[in-house]
Amino acid sequence: MTVTALEREVHREDGRVLRLHEGGDPRGRPVFVLHGTPGSRLLYRKHAEDAARRGLRLIGYDRPGYGGSTPMRGRRVVDAAGDVLAIADALGLERFAVWGHSGGGHHALACAAVLPERVVAAASLAADAPYTAVTAEGLDWFQGMSEWHSQFFRAMLKDPTALDELRAPEIVTRDQFRERVSTLLSDVDRAALTDELVDYVMASEREGQRAGLAGGRDDSLAELASWGFDLSDVRIPLQLWHGRHDQFVPFSQGQWLAAHVPGAEIHFESEEGHVSLFERRVPDVHEWLASHF
Repeated sequence: MTVTALEREVHREDGRVLRLHEGGDPRGRPVFVLHGTPGSRLLYRKHAEDAARRGLRLIGYDRPGYGGSTPMRGRRVVDAAGDVLAIADALGLERFAVWGHSGGGHHALACAAVLPERVVAAASLAADAPYTAVTAEGLDWFQGMSEWHSQFFRAMLKDPTALDELRAPEIVTRDQFRERVSTLLSDVDRAALTDELVDYVMASEREGQRAGLAGGRDDSLAELASWGFDLSDVRIPLQLWHGRHDQFVPFSQGQWLAAHVPGAEIHFESEEGHVSLFERRVPDVHEWLASHF
């Protein structure tokens, strides 16, 4: 199946530009896809083709500072909801669904919490729990996290400019990419890294960081600060997904979210990890989201 992609820009009233990438069924029911950290608006071919078969129109966008979107210093997680709303208004979309994976997962939660009149349903896959809330309860946010990931966030807490020092060398081949992530992922996730998925992730990260590291820096700072909304405000249909073999975002964080989002439909997957959820379970998410229009 060939899925035609569409690129466009939305201009916000504050002068910022948001860059979009659309795929799936152009006349279908709209679903926003919120990318990970780092990442970009680019959609994964398998997801776009699955969406086309289900009559879904996928809309990805670069969060501020990524790819073609203007940076927004000091942004919070909740600000993603305002950008999604602005895009929906610009496209004439009254009702829409949202899903996000990894760094996009908590941004999907923001949309679910503050846009109940517009979002029909949302799904959050492999999302981090809020650092400020978890630590306030005396829990170890870093428990079960890969060593590199833990060092990265600890460094960001001490000095936001540490991102420049921790930036990995440019990756140009699949083997180099697999070597870079070898200590971050479980065996389940390494097995899920098909050549096509590796190519997609490399392209998405390259596009997201083509203008610099502002997107990833501001994503990380927003994640570690107050998110700007309460999880208890989520009242729309919501799925939470987490793999028990996730070493990138520990399973314990998924458990924390499940305990703090009332009424969420929980999917704790015993045979999945971080990457494998993205590779294998998005069709299930699409089917569920489609049922709520």
